[in-house]
Amino acid sequence: MKRFSIAVIPGDGIGKEVVPAALNVLDTAASAHGGIAFDYTEFPWSCEYYLEHGEMMPEDGLEQLKKFDAILLGAVGNPQLVPDHVSLWGLLINIRRGFQQSINIRPAKYFEGLRSPLADPKQFDFIVVRENSEGEYSEVGGRIHQGSSQIAIQNSIFTRPGVENALRYGFELAKGRKGHVTSATKSNGIVHTMPFWDEVFADVKADYPEIEAESTHIDALAAFFVTKPEAFDVVVASNLFGDILTDIGGAVMGSIGIAPAANINLSGEFPSMFEPVHGSAPDIVGKHIANPIGQIWTAKMMLDHLGETELGAGILAAVEEVTKNGVKTPDIGGSATTEEVTAAICEQLKK
Repeated sequence: MKRFSIAVIPGDGIGKEVVPAALNVLDTAASAHGGIAFDYTEFPWSCEYYLEHGEMMPEDGLEQLKKFDAILLGAVGNPQLVPDHVSLWGLLINIRRGFQQSINIRPAKYFEGLRSPLADPKQFDFIVVRENSEGEYSEVGGRIHQGSSQIAIQNSIFTRPGVENALRYGFELAKGRKGHVTSATKSNGIVHTMPFWDEVFADVKADYPEIEAESTHIDALAAFFVTKPEAFDVVVASNLFGDILTDIGGAVMGSIGIAPAANINLSGEFPSMFEPVHGSAPDIVGKHIANPIGQIWTAKMMLDHLGETELGAGILAAVEEVTKNGVKTPDIGGSATTEEVTAAICEQLKK
């Protein structure tokens, strides 16, 4: 039997409710398959952990995680306990940067039975590849002076390897999809980094003559995600642009609560990490209404990364069948609890 070792970090808020749901679905799918099993090790790193220990994760946290095949993360953040910039950089960003998870991928698709806010969603199915390690979210910058003369500088850092890796990942992904890549740019307004991005895009594009590719300004692209999402296949974007576009992707699906994400280490030297796009949602903790689909779809992406694409496809098909049957949490128009949605997906996998 093939076994996978998974580091599990439920984190904060509803992460502690939806992560167990995803593990239940994973184990049910593995049992139905018969040749796969998962070994889970849970880590209590969270804002509550920070209050007790003064850090979001221990100093040797990355060393503890290195041995696992993958990391399944729930949610990070509780601003009532710990400032967001402390919790995010102390755990999520720490793992992303420490394990060189330079690619972030987030799919969006029309789900049967899930009402999109779009009048005519036209069965859209696209995926955003986001450069995940540099760009506009660089740590380079600082502040000088005080009071009315204070100055803040945030530097965007774009490297040839970082940009090229993201673009090549997108082109390779498009080979197994609809064969179309869109590059997000803003070279008419950002005069250094975006023309550089466009130049690298042109170089990479030349290596993939079989792939249809185009460059689109980010403001127009954001509008097109709403007006014609069905026109897109693989979209490659910088750190900030990708972050914004993927939230739009979640919105046009009907809820950011169902959107998944993967943070990929390209070399395989370190484990990749999988997390839903939604936050910790402290306002609904303990109400049993947290939508588990985002975390479950995230687990599906983890299976894809581990080479178990058939098992992953089965999970996503089960999720869509359940939404089509009307078993949904309140955020997407239903009345089911977290546990009821999870149970329905598990029953579907057993059929």
